[in-house]
Amino acid sequence: MSKKTEKPYVLRAAEFVYSNIVKIKSSNPEVNNIQAFEIFMTSEEYNLLSSGKFHDNWFLELKNNKFIDQITKKKINEETLRLLELQKDSMIKFLMKIPKLYYTKSHFPLEISQRAFDHLWRVCESYEMWCKETKQEKLIKLNL
Repeated sequence: MSKKTEKPYVLRAAEFVYSNIVKIKSSNPEVNNIQAFEIFMTSEEYNLLSSGKFHDNWFLELKNNKFIDQITKKKINEETLRLLELQKDSMIKFLMKIPKLYYTKSHFPLEISQRAFDHLWRVCESYEMWCKETKQEKLIKLNL
């Protein structure tokens, strides 16, 4: 009998990004990983994450449920909540979006867009690393 492995709470945002990029690739089999990330950066899901609303919605749900996570059914302690607040702040900082400034005339991403892209890539790499470490290779779809 196999024991179910729980994801750390800090991977919830990574799983959100990862699963959305996998959906993009599934819907558009002709796109590569880089293109899928770029498409994600124009999505409502990206806006939800980059604005902090992803975390705000989660925090509100936790507050309304006495800080018991609906997925794990466990109470989230204050230290974990502080880590999630830091994660939210870093997401806002790294995923800052300036409308219509994504590419320069030479079609290279601006530094701010490249920083967001790099952050998303690292977030997804961390998700895949957790999948490998917990021997859940079947969850790995992008092979970053």
